[in-house]
Amino acid sequence: MTEKSWMYAVLEAVAAEMRADPAMTWIFELTPPVASNPGMPVINLETEFGRKRVVNTGIDENWMVQAVIGAGLAGSRAATYIPYQGACMPFQAIQNHAGKLRHMTGGKASLPVVFVMEMTGQTPGFAGQHSDYEIDSYYMHIPGVRTVIPSTPYDAKGMMVSALRSPDPVVFLYPAGLRMLSEEVPDDQYEVPLDKAAVRQEGSDLTIVGSGGGMPDVLKAAKRLTDEGMSVEVIDLRVLKQMDTETLVASVAKTKRLLAVDQSYYTLGPAAEVVARCAENVEGARFKRIAFPDAPPPASPEMFNWMRPDAERVYAAAKAMV
Repeated sequence: MTEKSWMYAVLEAVAAEMRADPAMTWIFELTPPVASNPGMPVINLETEFGRKRVVNTGIDENWMVQAVIGAGLAGSRAATYIPYQGACMPFQAIQNHAGKLRHMTGGKASLPVVFVMEMTGQTPGFAGQHSDYEIDSYYMHIPGVRTVIPSTPYDAKGMMVSALRSPDPVVFLYPAGLRMLSEEVPDDQYEVPLDKAAVRQEGSDLTIVGSGGGMPDVLKAAKRLTDEGMSVEVIDLRVLKQMDTETLVASVAKTKRLLAVDQSYYTLGPAAEVVARCAENVEGARFKRIAFPDAPPPASPEMFNWMRPDAERVYAAAKAMV
């Protein structure tokens, strides 16, 4: 195993799958599929596989998504990378075509396609027009599409392998704030399930649930709480659709307290869904969610950080519950 960054781990998975499948394609705009890592060879998909398989388009997210859907319907695996929150643009195509075609054909149509969506909304310094604060709520709402949001390089590589091998379309959310995160990642291909949450820490007093770019703050707050004697269970959602209700309910049934932490808007974000599912299945528990306010994200990093649910807010909310 070697320590690898989030994006290096993802492109390592993609490169290996493209070597194994000569028909697989990668479509991108603006952001070349290149990654480097200390002590490791540079990954450059365009150089290795050529421009016929690694296509640099103009800035047209709808075209990119439709091309990938068409490739999947024709029997080829394909993926596209959409940067800088352009992921809002192709929503209709994914919702109305990718999400429905397998069902409309009675399962005869296979869509082994992956839409990699960069979530810049969790990165201070991007104004509202470039980062309508998160897209996870949009894509977890679509039936027929798996929506995943890995928060570690290990999960990112394993979930990308699983996504590329899945017959279902997968929206693969990439929180830009995790770009520099690195950890030990196997060199060989491996799969991480597309329907399981991860219990990052076990406890009995309180369940804290987070996802994506919010996980570093959740873990930081949990460590502080643990050091003070609180027994905290931490769950990383990893999968927004299909959400792992079983793991969530089992944890809250044990702790009887749930704090759902969300980097998305407060209204109808993933945290709201987590609370709803647990409230439907656990009697006598206490529930709370904290999230980004229902307001456009400011360009000022200072204002942005003042609004987001950081480690200090997670810590304070947990203390108040217990």
